[in-house]
Amino acid sequence: MAFDKGNKLGGRKPGSLNRSTEQAKLTIARLVNKGLDFFNEDMERIRKDNPVEAAKIYLRLLEYIVPKKSAVELRGEIRQQIQQVTVNINQKGVDELKH
Repeated sequence: MAFDKGNKLGGRKPGSLNRSTEQAKLTIARLVNKGLDFFNEDMERIRKDNPVEAAKIYLRLLEYIVPKKSAVELRGEIRQQIQQVTVNINQKGVDELKH
């Protein structure tokens, strides 16, 4: 029957985008591609006018190429106890220390 559980009558496949999302992504991709055509020229102009700002941009872009190391926080107390210390002294070693 058409309305039994598990019976699907069309619709989008799982994971497929609806039209508006697909169009938005396509529009953004076109804008980015157009911007990339002039990226080198723009960066050269920024570097000449404001080298510090150009360096900041380069560092921000570098984050997408080289992953950052994540900080690790250590909490709690580390306690180590010495259980036993054994020292063996033989007569030969004592005689060598005296001379």
